Amino acid sequence: MDIAIWQWILIIASSVTLFFLSPLAKTTDDFFKATHRKKAPNTLMLTGSLIISWIFAKSITNAANLGLEFGIVGGVAYSAYYLSFVMAGILIYSLRTRGGFTSLHQFLTSRFGKNAMRVFSVLIAIRLFNEVWSNTMVIGSYFGDIGSTAYYTSIIVFTLLTLAYSLKGGLSSSIFTDVLQMGLFGILLFVILGSIYSSTNFTVTDTLQSGIWSFDTGLNLLFAALIQSLSYPFHDPVLTDRGFLSSPKVTLKSFLWAGILGGICIVLFSVIGVYAKAMGMQGQAAVEVGKAFGSVILLIINFIMITSAASTLDSTFSSFSKLAAVDLKLGESISFGRLAMCVLVVLGTIPIFLDAEILSATTISGTMVIGLTPIFFFWKLPAPKLSFYLSVFCGIGFGLLLVFNLIPECWILTQGRYADLLWANIWAAGCCLILYMIPAWIKLW
Repeated sequence: MDIAIWQWILIIASSVTLFFLSPLAKTTDDFFKATHRKKAPNTLMLTGSLIISWIFAKSITNAANLGLEFGIVGGVAYSAYYLSFVMAGILIYSLRTRGGFTSLHQFLTSRFGKNAMRVFSVLIAIRLFNEVWSNTMVIGSYFGDIGSTAYYTSIIVFTLLTLAYSLKGGLSSSIFTDVLQMGLFGILLFVILGSIYSSTNFTVTDTLQSGIWSFDTGLNLLFAALIQSLSYPFHDPVLTDRGFLSSPKVTLKSFLWAGILGGICIVLFSVIGVYAKAMGMQGQAAVEVGKAFGSVILLIINFIMITSAASTLDSTFSSFSKLAAVDLKLGESISFGRLAMCVLVVLGTIPIFLDAEILSATTISGTMVIGLTPIFFFWKLPAPKLSFYLSVFCGIGFGLLLVFNLIPECWILTQGRYADLLWANIWAAGCCLILYMIPAWIKLW
C-alpha cells in the first residue's frame, strides 16, 4: 500500500480515537482549568503534558536538523531551551506562594496596570498564532511538496480533526490526550533509536564524538538558548497556564521533572540527525533517515510528528481560548472558549498560504520577549509602570534588528551560525535590565 495512504490512516485514526477518549467539559473549570471530577492534574499527568506540549513537530524537526548540522552539540544546544521549565517552575511557585497571584495576567495588572497586561496578551497571542502554522506546515511537508494539493489538504484535515477533540473538552482534553501522546512518543522514539543502533555500525561512542564544542559549531545557539530561557517561557501560555492548575508543590515538581526529561528527549531525537550526518545525508534529517530505513521507520517518524504536532495544537487552542475568555474577560463561558478556538484556527492557518518560514519563528520570538526577564525575575521589586514598557519594547526592538539583519557587526564577537542571535540576546538582555532598573532606582530614591 502507498505510504501516503498509511499516513492518512494514522492521522484520521489517531484523531478519531482521541476524540472519543477525550473527556467532555461540563463546567468552565473543566474547560479552562483542566479539572476532572473536580480534581486538578497530578504530578504524572502535569509532567507528561508539559513535556509533550513542548516536544512539537517544529521542535523535533529542528533538533534532528541541528544534529545533522552540528552533531550531538546541536541537540544539546537545542535542549537548553528546556531550562525554561526550571525557570518558570521556580518563579511561578514564588509568585503563587509569596505573592498570592493566580495567573501572570493578575500579577501584571496588579503591578503595572491593565495596559501592560494587554501588551503582554498581544505578545502571547502572536506566539499562539505562530504555533498553529509552524507545526501544521511540518505535517504538510510529509504529505507533499509545499504548495501541492496534498500538502494543503493534509494541513486542513489535520487541523480540523485536532480542533474537534479540543472543542469537546478544552484544557481537560489537552491534558488527558497529552499523557497518551507522551507515552506513544516515548515508545516510537525507542523503536527508532533501537533500529539505528542495532541494525547499523553506528554506536553511542560515534554519537558522543560527533560534534565539536566551539562557538561556530553549536555553542552560539547553546548560549543563546540559555539566555532566552530566562524570558522565553513567560510568553508561552501553553507552558505557563499549566503552572496554575495544580497545587504549588505538585506544579514545581512537575516543571522540574519536565525540564530534565524534556531536554533528554530532545537530545535523543537529535541522534536521528547525528546518524544522518555520519551517513553523509543531506536535506531534512528525519525524512532522509526514515527513507533510508524503509517504509515502517518512515511511518513511525511521521507518526511521531503527527503526535507531537497534535499535542501542541490542542494545547495552543486551549490556551488561546483561556486567554480570550478568562484572562481578557471577553466572555467567560465554554461556548465563547470554543468560538475563540475556531477563530485561532482560521487566523493561524492563513500564513500557510503565504509560505511562512517555520524554523526562524522560535528563535526570533525568543529575542523579542527578552524584555520579560527582569519583569518576572525581579517581581518583588516595586518598579513603576515605565520599567515594564522600557524593558518590553527594548526587547522587541532588538528582535526587529535581528529579523531585518541590522545587528552591527561590531556587536558580534564570535564566529559562525547563530552568532548574531547570541549577541543580539546578550546586548538585549543587558539593555533591558538597565532600562528596567533605572526607573525602579529613581522611585526608590
